[in-house]
Amino acid sequence: MLKGIKIYSIITGSCPVCHEESMYKESNPYKLNHIHDMHEHCSNCGTKYQIEPSFFYGAMYVSYALGVAVAVATFIITYFFMGLEVFASFMSIIGVLILLMPVMMRLSRNIWINLFFSYKPKSERQNDV
Repeated sequence: MLKGIKIYSIITGSCPVCHEESMYKESNPYKLNHIHDMHEHCSNCGTKYQIEPSFFYGAMYVSYALGVAVAVATFIITYFFMGLEVFASFMSIIGVLILLMPVMMRLSRNIWINLFFSYKPKSERQNDV
């Protein structure tokens, strides 16, 4: 339904060019031993995921922004809506950030790679070969 839109690739972790194959060898981000294990190329369209050595270092900046956004949202929810004290709200932030760390790491990689690649329909990809 959403294929062809960057948000689809970002949410699902699929190839940013064809949206057919997962970029990750292990689909569960909570298997921490394999959190960064990625295929080198898409088996469907041949896209090379790591453009250059250390390509995903840029994802650290995206991860920082995601972490700040989650922390602010957690604080607003716990302090203003749930009525927790400041200390309890900050403890909630720490807990939420720890729980969401694997998801945010994958999500930041997905966002980062989607800044450099765009979706191409199958007809356009066949013309490139």
